[in-house]
Amino acid sequence: MAAMAAALRGLGGRFRWRTPAVAGGVRGAAQGAVAGQWDYDLLVIGGGSGGLACAKEAAQLGRKVAVVDYVEPSPRGTRWGLGGTCVNVGCIPKKLMHQAALLGGLIRDAPHYGWEVAQPVPHDWRKMAEAVQNHVKSLNWGHRVQLHDRKVKYFNVKAGFVDEHTVRGVAKGGKEILLSADHIVIATGGRPRYPAHIEGALEYGITSDDIFWLKESPGKTLVVGASYVALECAGFLTGIGLDTTVMMRSIPLRGFDQQMSSLVTEHMASHGTRFLRGCTPSQVRRLPDGQLQVTWEDHTTGKEGTGTFNTVLWAVGRVPDTRSLNLEKAGVDTSPSTQKILVDSREATSVPHIYAIGDVVEGRPELTPTAVMAGRLLAQRLFGGSSDLMDYDKVPTTVFTPLEYGCVGLSEEEAVARHGQERVEVYHAHYKPLEFTVPGRDASQCYVKMVCLREPPQLVLGLHFLGPNAGEVTQGFALGIKCGASYVQVMQTVGIHPTCSEEVVKLRISKRSGLDPTVTGC
Repeated sequence: MAAMAAALRGLGGRFRWRTPAVAGGVRGAAQGAVAGQWDYDLLVIGGGSGGLACAKEAAQLGRKVAVVDYVEPSPRGTRWGLGGTCVNVGCIPKKLMHQAALLGGLIRDAPHYGWEVAQPVPHDWRKMAEAVQNHVKSLNWGHRVQLHDRKVKYFNVKAGFVDEHTVRGVAKGGKEILLSADHIVIATGGRPRYPAHIEGALEYGITSDDIFWLKESPGKTLVVGASYVALECAGFLTGIGLDTTVMMRSIPLRGFDQQMSSLVTEHMASHGTRFLRGCTPSQVRRLPDGQLQVTWEDHTTGKEGTGTFNTVLWAVGRVPDTRSLNLEKAGVDTSPSTQKILVDSREATSVPHIYAIGDVVEGRPELTPTAVMAGRLLAQRLFGGSSDLMDYDKVPTTVFTPLEYGCVGLSEEEAVARHGQERVEVYHAHYKPLEFTVPGRDASQCYVKMVCLREPPQLVLGLHFLGPNAGEVTQGFALGIKCGASYVQVMQTVGIHPTCSEEVVKLRISKRSGLDPTVTGC
């Protein structure tokens, strides 16, 4: 174990560290590199899900691989280990805290099922946070061990291009190292956006980079934003008993089906989350007692509002983590509006041997599984003789709000825009999960709809499911929809009784006619 730890700590090997005082010499050395004599076959910049998947796959194919990863601390000072956004400040801690909130609901249900549980049951943020953070740290270590086992060299340095085949890495202490590679993959992902134009936003606010690493409860919280990050965080904060308010400038879950999005926020509002709609903050200041006073403008009334909170969480979008990469020195093109990297269907940038995958890329879903699959397929094309491209069509996803929302394919709005209203048929139904019946839970927002082409055999364009375990439900149906399932085929599928998934294969009501299609002959 000691030998493995030493190997994992060692960044040297045949490379020589250089201090900033001889940076000119570093640049000269880079320019003297001889084509074909690179240090590595593949250099991956970014140790998140996509980058690690690509590196491990290339190493499995017998190539010499290195991974460069460095976490710039958040303005709050939060930093983390290897694994990227998903592992450290995204999917993993989010789902665990979501589970903590769901357990609170189950505890309230328990007496109805005969369990003698004294109510109310208090929640301990410190204990939850410590357990979640310890799990994340174990994943950080696991990724380092996996890289070591596959003989992938790991460098904990901040990377920036020197030229199209060479990267300079700067360690925390300022030491520099040069790495060259035949192929380079950029997989640096994104970071939360701070609304710098708002007074006090940077000084007093936090983001999703910080919420999962707080040692103490955030207390009364204002979540600013209407993205899935905003609603998921607000959902689990409310679920564990914290006073939570969401401030939305416009619509919730932009880019998702808006009927489903409205049901998501209706459910949250009915279960304790407050919403300030059509409002934008203008100032955050700290009061003498330590609380944060937020001033906002209500665009509906034109009036100004104020409120006090313990924590202000910004969830107003993300920006690609490309600022320190010196992409211009390698000739890599980015989008002028988003600063994301432009790639073709092979994930290649404007420089043929430099690639980009994941959230840092223009026009790609900001989802861990797509980055992972894109990374593996890229490695297989580069080193395994494959020609398979990543298919970004019909990618399933789930928003882990208190009532989960899973979807795959087109929203109703997208289907109508693409095919026209007259060519689209939507089958839908409200339903009540069996587990909601005994405790008398409100199921008015549990809903499922299938968006189809109207002409036979009614190809399924999209499926939207709002209810318990939506991710598990959606994952199962995603395969059929990916394979071109029709409405008729879904209706011929036998459901598993009594489950929520069964509701998908029972859809008989058309939104257009309100009639059972078996009666109308559709």
